[in-house]
Amino acid sequence: MDNKKTYISLFSGAGIGCYGFKLNNFECIASNELIERRLKIQKFNKKCKYESGYICGDISEKSIKEKLFNELKLWKSVEKITDVDVIIATPPCQGMSVANHKKKKDEIIRNSLVTESIVLVKKIKPKFFIFENVPSFMKTICTDLDGINKKIGEAISENLAKEYSIYGEVINFKNYGACSSRSRTLVIGVRKDLADYISPIELFPDRIKEKTLKETIGHLIRLEDFDQYDPNDVYHRFRAYPKHMRSWISELNEGESAFENKNPKNIPHKIVNGEIVYNKNKNGDKYRRQYWTKVGPCIHTRNDQLASQNTVHPHDDRVFSIRELTLMMTIPCEFKWSEKSIAEISKLSDIEKKAYFKKEELNIRQSIGESVPTEIFKNVSKKISDFLDQKHLKNTQVESLIERYQLNDIDNLKKFIEKNEYNYCIASLSKIAELTNNKRTANSAYYTNKSIINEIVKTWPDLTKDEINILEPSVGVGNFLNIIIKKYDYAKILNIDVVDIDNDSLNILKTLIMKMNIPNNVNISFINADFLKYDVLKKYDLTVGNPPFTKLKSKDPLVKEYSKNRYNNKTTNIFAFFLEKCMTISNYVSMITPKSLLNTPEFELSREYIEKYNVTDIIDFGEYGFKGVLVETICLTISLNEKPKDVHVKSIPKNKKIKQKQKYIFDNKLPYWIIYRNDKFDEICNNMEFGIFKVFRDRQLTNSNTNSSDGIRVLKSRNISDNGKKVLDIPNYDSYVKKEIAENFSVYKYLYQDEVYLTPNMTYNPRVMKKPNGMLVNGSVAILIPKKEFSLTTEEMEYYSSPEYREFYHIARNYQTRSLNIDKTSVYFFGKFNRGQENDTNYK
Repeated sequence: MDNKKTYISLFSGAGIGCYGFKLNNFECIASNELIERRLKIQKFNKKCKYESGYICGDISEKSIKEKLFNELKLWKSVEKITDVDVIIATPPCQGMSVANHKKKKDEIIRNSLVTESIVLVKKIKPKFFIFENVPSFMKTICTDLDGINKKIGEAISENLAKEYSIYGEVINFKNYGACSSRSRTLVIGVRKDLADYISPIELFPDRIKEKTLKETIGHLIRLEDFDQYDPNDVYHRFRAYPKHMRSWISELNEGESAFENKNPKNIPHKIVNGEIVYNKNKNGDKYRRQYWTKVGPCIHTRNDQLASQNTVHPHDDRVFSIRELTLMMTIPCEFKWSEKSIAEISKLSDIEKKAYFKKEELNIRQSIGESVPTEIFKNVSKKISDFLDQKHLKNTQVESLIERYQLNDIDNLKKFIEKNEYNYCIASLSKIAELTNNKRTANSAYYTNKSIINEIVKTWPDLTKDEINILEPSVGVGNFLNIIIKKYDYAKILNIDVVDIDNDSLNILKTLIMKMNIPNNVNISFINADFLKYDVLKKYDLTVGNPPFTKLKSKDPLVKEYSKNRYNNKTTNIFAFFLEKCMTISNYVSMITPKSLLNTPEFELSREYIEKYNVTDIIDFGEYGFKGVLVETICLTISLNEKPKDVHVKSIPKNKKIKQKQKYIFDNKLPYWIIYRNDKFDEICNNMEFGIFKVFRDRQLTNSNTNSSDGIRVLKSRNISDNGKKVLDIPNYDSYVKKEIAENFSVYKYLYQDEVYLTPNMTYNPRVMKKPNGMLVNGSVAILIPKKEFSLTTEEMEYYSSPEYREFYHIARNYQTRSLNIDKTSVYFFGKFNRGQENDTNYK
């Protein structure tokens, strides 16, 4: 088995950030950098095993890509690797700014270097990828692989989301170990074969208490003279500046700028024709002395100049030394800037030292200013390394383990999890716990995969509070927990209440939590209760989860109890009661529900209740939500304190995102919510008259009371030709029913009615034909009954089987795959041409 952990680094600079991967024993297959002097620093640190791994040049050039792929071939043949573990890409950020801001053409070209990273990820298919860039990275315009200019975030999603679970967020490195206030976008992707075991958000670095400059560099000796340096550390020195500028900063207190000097001679200036011309103070961080008691500033490439941004030392009259910068950026002291060691450089004469720094200092400082703090990627790579060291179980393996270790016994299961002697990942242990739960079917408690939760967490609000309260009302084995904690790890206090009707599940969850790294600011309260009966006494900032989808019998006494004081008291499905109750006790709700919530008559009152509030997001998982469970799901995220605005609709099966006006897709002129509605849909609506049919579907004629040869012909869906023009005879498929049996069924009354129409029931290929006299239909065919007397023309019947109408019908049914029965609401969309008359209903 291949135990090597490998990575490829693109736009790698001096290799400062990905040195963190080296510290966690990852081997670098190839490192690409445009500037040779930066690549040399990587060689000093022995980043790559083979000399050919250092690839200098523009990665967009074919010859440079070929060098990278040749190196990958070398590793596969000689080092026997099968997969690359990680690709890291930190493309140049020149020209990046918020979308729609005017850009020069060459800036968009530079930004499009991002697409080179996307191309390589698509081709190499690493287990993980990491992109890092400026805060506006995801909103910045680039030229995508299809030649279209679009936001970088869209390009990443459109090209990689089918194969990767992706999470991106703007973080400030000061919160993750660096003593430098540096906000950056971090994007992590996890390949789909691993995405149910680890979510990309879980790979984000862990928060660390901010360090002040005093804590970080306060132990270093003061440098008060221009030629002074630490005799024990030659990198603790600063780049000299014109001595007349010293008076500009010498009297500054912490936080003060030279532009605030009361003596005009000490305000930054130059002499032109014997007169003082004051420098322009374009931004307030020039010539400003830093604070000992605060975190360090963002370090820029020109950190050698007093006139640059936030470069003045808190006490000394100088810019920060190289050593101070490395400490602020968490670059280890053993990181080499030269082929010579510090000891060897220290032995040089003063003249030789000055010559060395004259040649190398600017490159070193610029490399630091362009880098990712080493600690950031060290933290991320440690998480990836630990995950790769663990075992990840498939369902078949889980079932074998359960039987072998008798894990259906809760005591055995708890001991097994506590020991975890085989080093299974948390997700695998959770899967074992879920599959051993004998009550899960009765409680409709299904395991929520991390790849699903990763999409949901993107819709959660940023809660700007010191103390955050979150509820999970049907926690199960707690798959949401780690992700909740990572999302809101910035809270001073994070209170999470978890509720479950099954006490065994809660006990197992407590055992699993012992294996998790729960931060000190997190408080978890376990509540064993039927949530729908539980008296909630507090208001939550956010409620999240995957409630049971149990459909109770109408006479079950629980229905009366659960539906009491509920707006939708007509349903018997538990999830609707969960959703409604959560909406009464939370500021935000993010909940997985059946996709049938969008359109079925049973949930009409639920839709009425929900649409009063701001539905911020609808994620359509289709059948991808729960593997092995034949139910389509969506996730609604609702803001209960806002009026309806925009809805962000995302389809996982189609890998598409659109922004819709809530009033547009929840339009009460339509029978239910149409989340993919568009202009073409509206155009067809305006050219047709809808709501003209009632529907009948037989539920009595089945294979048990029909035969293959004798009696009244029973049409089934496949008997209706694709264009609806004729009845097809199909050997070993056609059905008949004896007259004396048929007379007992409701459908019999339509036997000789030819003023009604037929259409297959469960299909995205609708077609309509007039019902033939003397024939019946079973439940696979719906009977369309005109509400008033009219006849469809041949042209109108043929239109139902046209590509245009079928695409319209896909949208009308929200691209569903399961709930495709034609019922009293969906029959609305079988209409007829207006024939030039103005429609009573304007759909636009």
